[in-house]
Amino acid sequence: MRVKKTQVWGLISPTLILMILIGVIPVIYVIYLSVFKYSVFSKTGMVYVGFDNFRKLVFDASFLKSLSLGLTFVAICCLVEIPLGLLIANVLTYEFKGKGVFRTIMALPLAMAPVSIGSMWVLLTNPDVGPLPYFLGKIGVDYNIGVNATQAFATTVFMDVWHWTPFVILTFMAGLASLPKDPYEASLVDGANRWQTFRYITLPLLRPVILTTLFIRIMDTFRVFDEVWMLTSGGPGTATRFVSIHLVREVLRSMNYGYSSAMSLFLLYLTIVICWLLLTFISISQEEV
Repeated sequence: MRVKKTQVWGLISPTLILMILIGVIPVIYVIYLSVFKYSVFSKTGMVYVGFDNFRKLVFDASFLKSLSLGLTFVAICCLVEIPLGLLIANVLTYEFKGKGVFRTIMALPLAMAPVSIGSMWVLLTNPDVGPLPYFLGKIGVDYNIGVNATQAFATTVFMDVWHWTPFVILTFMAGLASLPKDPYEASLVDGANRWQTFRYITLPLLRPVILTTLFIRIMDTFRVFDEVWMLTSGGPGTATRFVSIHLVREVLRSMNYGYSSAMSLFLLYLTIVICWLLLTFISISQEEV
């Protein structure tokens, strides 16, 4: 049965309209606002300033600090989650007692909303009733993320690892299940041990999956907001004020929509560049495989 073009456009038009309404139009409006000095508290209204908002970003110390902090958070989380997820995924390829129960419990954090994750960690880290300060206090560690900047940053990293490592594990498990069996059978014949098999067969074959998973995690971690906002709101001080949180605080504090729009566009451009680099690596790795 041949489908007419009018029927095809009729089927996809609702999705296209929705994407234009929630994606294209807001971006165009943000681009428009970025060239104006516009604050709801200003009596002058919208004043055209051209690219002054973007020029201001280069010399904004608070923005540059939050950007550096956000990139550091992304790097640490990915450096922990990817190797840890790959290790656990490899362990789960073997059969052992309680494997099904472990997989079920492991995936539970993915079923929880980010706001719920943040709220749960607020209770876990509360100095008065939280179990983490209580047990750490038993070994002589004064744990209080409300006053200790290092502990607050480390806790946000640990929370993200706890929340999203199961996603990495499930992705790698799917990738491992799709690998061909012939190279592994040949390695057994050649007498290769487990490390050699993993190093010279599994890793090269799994490279596209690893890069794709890394791509997803970088994008998600870079725009993290809900969990960290619920847990620390960017504090203490600016210890956990990542760039996504800094942007929201800038909008809520100063209501400077023009400058905030320029900041959003810069972050969008940075995200696109990172995506392009990762997609390039993924395409090259797929060609090599």
